[in-house]
Amino acid sequence: MLVGVPKEIKNHEYRVGLTPAAVKELTDNGHQVVVETQAGAGIGFSNEDYEKVGATILATAEEVFEKAEMIVKVKEPQAVERARLRADQVLFTYLHLAPDAPQTQDLINSGATCIAYETVTDNSGRLPLLAPMSEVAGRMSIQAGAHCLEKAQEGRGVLLGGVPGVEPAKVVVIGGGVVGQNAAAMAVGMGAEVVVLDRSLDTLRKLDAQYNNRIKAVYSTQHSIEEHVLSADLVIGGVLLPGAAAPKLVTRDLISRMKKGSVIVDVAIDQGGCVETSKATTHAEPTFIVDGVVHYCVANMPGAVARTSTIALNNATLPFVMQLANKGARKALEDNAHLLNGLNVAKGVVTCEEVAEAQNLPYRSAKEMLTEI
Repeated sequence: MLVGVPKEIKNHEYRVGLTPAAVKELTDNGHQVVVETQAGAGIGFSNEDYEKVGATILATAEEVFEKAEMIVKVKEPQAVERARLRADQVLFTYLHLAPDAPQTQDLINSGATCIAYETVTDNSGRLPLLAPMSEVAGRMSIQAGAHCLEKAQEGRGVLLGGVPGVEPAKVVVIGGGVVGQNAAAMAVGMGAEVVVLDRSLDTLRKLDAQYNNRIKAVYSTQHSIEEHVLSADLVIGGVLLPGAAAPKLVTRDLISRMKKGSVIVDVAIDQGGCVETSKATTHAEPTFIVDGVVHYCVANMPGAVARTSTIALNNATLPFVMQLANKGARKALEDNAHLLNGLNVAKGVVTCEEVAEAQNLPYRSAKEMLTEI
């Protein structure tokens, strides 16, 4: 198979779909790889690094899309990239379609086979291609939140861990999944007072046992969310419903009653955000303020630590890239039900039920569409 790696073009996005090490795995297995010039330069991977492992460097993204049978990216394709997709191509990347109707429609119109990292599953029902970036985003959420709490950033002027004689900041983490667990670990390590809200008693028990009462593990209800958010200095939104739009658990009314200068980091923003006042921001302009509350809603948070993120992501995606390249899309999807769960759009049809429901679109199951790929 001929695999293409374009340079990412989202604001301050330096990650790259395949590292040179991943490219070598493909070329050693007889596949061809074309890489847009300087695609990995932002994180220290030169054109020469790719050429040494057998890749061909192309001058433009147009050439990469024109030649490739499968496009491997990191972030969802931007409008100009979506216009280049063809019906005979496979797209393998993060998509986050539920809150993004324009992207969904463009992918439908392209006819391409579009597989989303974030809905691929594993034997335990987890999301192995989302997990590494959730780990990064969860950890980053605390350092971003700590920075936003500084007075110069219009925060309350509170040090997360406090100092002897001064109370630490209160960090409230909504969602005890991968994002929440990693956020809690960082917040505890920095000496904050930490509350984690979740609806899974098993998750709460594990967190309680792990931290030996160092955190408060609280069952999530509207009442408990209100109680803890109103007293928080920093709120981390880490809620995920696989493939679906995030529920709005923090309302506009609640925002209006929060402490002035408190901070919200909405890590769920890729799926629309779990805070009613959230809107996607960029690394160039990461924050905005509503009712005195600082909102940090960067939609590609892990892009800020792009080298770490790229390598971590490739460690997870490479086995699936190899299956698609070695077997072709149809056979790979037939043989691996977990990869099939990643199929979101194929041949002009939405194949992810949550996306179809969120946008009121016609739906056919991924399995049903296999014969047409």
